[in-house]
Amino acid sequence: MSNRNWIPEILYEVDTGDEGLTSHIPFIPVPNNEEMPTLLYVFESRETGEFEPGPEGEELPVTEMELHQYADMAVLKNHLDLETYDKVRNALSLEALGTAADKGRDITNNIRQNLGQPIELKPGTQIHFGTSPDSTDTN
Repeated sequence: MSNRNWIPEILYEVDTGDEGLTSHIPFIPVPNNEEMPTLLYVFESRETGEFEPGPEGEELPVTEMELHQYADMAVLKNHLDLETYDKVRNALSLEALGTAADKGRDITNNIRQNLGQPIELKPGTQIHFGTSPDSTDTN
């Protein structure tokens, strides 16, 4: 059960010089009784270059705030048809899901080959053993 008063906090690993657990990608620690938000609201803050007097007469920079929304792609993937989901991916400058999956599989297979592990075939791929594609020899 989710607590409506829980406010997610975006954190970053301290730069230790080595690759950390999250590889410099921010993370949100989610309490056991909460769920990861499906939509995040984040303000963009930019200084305008102008200044205004502060409470004690000091110069304070004028800041513009613009609200942005970030959706969980897994939620979109589960609720949209593939064509619509690929349109969303395209709007975000991402490749179509099938293309991205193929490229990811290729990268994983290169790593597996270097480690001497079996590779993963693209769904629908058939391997023919023997001298011709019509051969039924599987040795």
